[in-house]
Amino acid sequence: MTNYIIRRLLLNVLVLWFVATMVFVGAHALPGDFAAKRVASTIVAGLDQQKAVEYARHEMGLDKPLWRQYVTFMSDLAHGDLGRSYESHRTTWHELGGRVTTTLELGVIIVFISFALSIPVGVISAVKQDTWIDYLLRGFSILGVAMPVFVVAILLSLLVVKLSLFKIDVVGHPHFWTDPAGAAKLYVIPAIAGGIAGGAGIMRILRSQMLEVLRQDYIRTARAKGLRDTSIWVQHAMKNAMLPVLTVMGLTISGMVGGQIILESMFNIDGVGRFLLARLTSRDFPPFEGTVLLIAFVIVTVNLGVDLAYAWLDPRVRYT
Repeated sequence: MTNYIIRRLLLNVLVLWFVATMVFVGAHALPGDFAAKRVASTIVAGLDQQKAVEYARHEMGLDKPLWRQYVTFMSDLAHGDLGRSYESHRTTWHELGGRVTTTLELGVIIVFISFALSIPVGVISAVKQDTWIDYLLRGFSILGVAMPVFVVAILLSLLVVKLSLFKIDVVGHPHFWTDPAGAAKLYVIPAIAGGIAGGAGIMRILRSQMLEVLRQDYIRTARAKGLRDTSIWVQHAMKNAMLPVLTVMGLTISGMVGGQIILESMFNIDGVGRFLLARLTSRDFPPFEGTVLLIAFVIVTVNLGVDLAYAWLDPRVRYT
């Protein structure tokens, strides 16, 4: 197990290096830069705009050869420096400080709703195979897979407005530990939309795995022993059906990052996703590159945790 973890950690380092390189190259391949945008918004009539842009690029180090900028970028990353914003002159760590808690709040709720919704639906759909309940739940899961997360969010918003359940507009950026009611209003629609979009695929896969497991000989043996259906489903079938689903859960958590960028922008939530999109739009590359790398680190760590969880769920799994 120790050797496996060491190999995976080394692989993760290689993956992060590759992600950092691709993000750096991709960001600098985009047309325009922050210097040109800043000068264009502050230029005074009569001044030479080209000279102003060149001076701003020199001040920010953007006039250096791309390979030197890359070396500086990788050297800073090796020392834990995720870059400094051209606009605010603050470090990426400082910029993300208050936004990480907001994104974690929304992310945890989305993950909870996704798993709390998908696991019961997948199991019930399997044990009620070919009944009206199965058809209804399958239709719901297919609809969740087919609709993008922003479409689900729009439909939920329209439903809330139509039924006048509560006002969607929330003042400020409340947290659950400071203003639970305000935070609930802020997060409820994006959380449900993200939970449905993220859990729909898990519902489908869990149903298929449950149907396969329920046909196994040891399930028939358990029934022959007189065990209750509930005990068979939970203690025998679901645990074995969850092994392939576990990988999908890890990928679902990773995929929710992209969904949160859309949801945070739609609902004016001041989180990491909205910050990331704003930095890219303004061509403020250092915090954009640092934030993407930090997200990549979280994703590879989650995937490592999922792989290690296999050994906990299935004693037959051994890592060498």
